[in-house]
Amino acid sequence: MTSMTSMPPASTRLVASIVVVGLALGVILEAAKIKVRAEPDPDFDFATVKTWAWDAEGGRVLMARYATDDPAPLKARIDPLIRQYVADAMTTKGLTLAVDVPPDVQLHYYVLVSLNVSGHEMGQFLPSVPYWGLPPFAPATTSLNAVTRGSMVLDAMASGTAGERRVVWRGVAQSTVGDSDSPEVREARLREASDELVKRFPRKKKK
Repeated sequence: MTSMTSMPPASTRLVASIVVVGLALGVILEAAKIKVRAEPDPDFDFATVKTWAWDAEGGRVLMARYATDDPAPLKARIDPLIRQYVADAMTTKGLTLAVDVPPDVQLHYYVLVSLNVSGHEMGQFLPSVPYWGLPPFAPATTSLNAVTRGSMVLDAMASGTAGERRVVWRGVAQSTVGDSDSPEVREARLREASDELVKRFPRKKKK
């Protein structure tokens, strides 16, 4: 008689399937994880901030993937989304959009998109904030392997003359972006980044 290898019980196969699915979901969630950090100017009194507005430019998109990259179409697509998501988060934070009056702080965003850029220092395209010491990113060279990495930087500047306003708070959100990600997934990632950044905006002076 020919011997046959017995199949594992159905319950065992079910458990194994659940484990495999769980591991796959874990990989997906880890890939989609957004890393956020923020730091305030220790000499600025954030308790005085009640209102905000975007600066004249609003934001910039910087791309360092290919020589043919054109940031204009990307900015046209995501600029209204970022403005809306940040505005919603600021309202939730209890801060009011200033209309026809000078705001207490002005916001400006940067979106940085890179792909497999070996030897680039994170944040090298951003203006520095030398007067209180927070670099855009921790000084480090990075290789992004074969994935697109997106970073959203949100600056809050004290009111003042254009070109002379100083950054009093900077938040940085970083994540990977899959080429197959749907527009809905990308928009959800932008909303999450906006929410998480604004959550870290202080409402009182750092002691």
